[in-house]
Amino acid sequence: MKRLLCLCLLSLITLTSAQEKSLENYLHDGNNKFTAKLFYEIAKSNPNENVVLSAYSVMTPLAQLALASVGESHDELLDAIGMPNDNITKAAFSSVNSKLRSTKGVTLNTASKIYVADNYKINAQFAAATRDTFGSEIQNINFKLQKEAADEVNTWVENQTNNRIKDLVSPDSLNGDTRALLVNAIYFKGTWKIPFNKLATTDKDFHVTKEIVKQVPTMYSKDNYKYTDSKELNAQVLEIPYEGEESSCVFVLPHEIDGIQELEEKLKDPSILDKVTENMDEVEVEVYLPKFKIETTTDLKETLPKIDVKKLFSPQDARLDNLLENVGNLYIDSAIQKAFIEVNEEGAEATAANEFGIRTLSAIVVENVSPPKLFKADKPFYFVVKSGSLALFNGVFRSG
Repeated sequence: MKRLLCLCLLSLITLTSAQEKSLENYLHDGNNKFTAKLFYEIAKSNPNENVVLSAYSVMTPLAQLALASVGESHDELLDAIGMPNDNITKAAFSSVNSKLRSTKGVTLNTASKIYVADNYKINAQFAAATRDTFGSEIQNINFKLQKEAADEVNTWVENQTNNRIKDLVSPDSLNGDTRALLVNAIYFKGTWKIPFNKLATTDKDFHVTKEIVKQVPTMYSKDNYKYTDSKELNAQVLEIPYEGEESSCVFVLPHEIDGIQELEEKLKDPSILDKVTENMDEVEVEVYLPKFKIETTTDLKETLPKIDVKKLFSPQDARLDNLLENVGNLYIDSAIQKAFIEVNEEGAEATAANEFGIRTLSAIVVENVSPPKLFKADKPFYFVVKSGSLALFNGVFRSG
């Protein structure tokens, strides 16, 4: 009997492990597709600007709204985030959020909160699902007191993002018709496994275009990194790990000064960067990398319909029937993301916060005898901050 019990237990563990892998694949693939689509639209809308976003941070409230919606709106949201049904959605996000919180070597926090208008009650089944899956706090608030309500929400966001994201919610976006507010935040801070030497940072030429050259503070390092020169991307690819080696930042540098637009087109393929990074070798690389700080505000109400998330914003089609009790015709009136990233000699700090306003109708070192590779980021480049293989932040640096 003992022998049989052990065999059954082993089978159960194996099945659970396979299920977890399947959940990871759903979320990884869904996040890749959503990130590729969202990044392309935001970069296209800001063709001459530095950009940072967290598509993963947008997926979280969309997943919550999927659990709150019915009908075609529900199906549209599941399709957008790459989830086949509600059960997989809950299991996948619960699993990944748990793993993110335990990422070694970095500070990585996610937080979610739903503010509900006074005298309204959140649907009990939805409340339980969003607490269990996303750890969402739920609080009643008087949206008619516009400034006070905005101040309270913005203070919560500041506390979750190390005071990096301020004034996410405008008092003007709240009024007596506001029934709920979904707020989500993600914060990342990591130290490079091999920090750059501050004394080696100097001003270097950065080619904004073929005609425009600026001087920007540029860091320098020579060490062993994962690196490849990719024909598929027509670019060099460098991965720099953070302390703990479970997170990293990947930099993609086009060969041509004006190659960033071509690269953005190639990155529309959600799997191309994964395929390239899987074949990277660890070699000695001389790295010249600008220090940079980027802040981007994105009107998701304008951007999401471009990637086929449309019904949420229609009073007739949103069908958020499972969000609040005894309230019909709920829809999304406003959706904003504010994102921030700073990359310097110590590492990187990045954060993002989103609000969805809802209204009702009324390492191993290998000796290398060959010369080091040269990765000189002196022209616009793409970057992505990852935890494991999951993209958390990405963007493009175009100028100092």
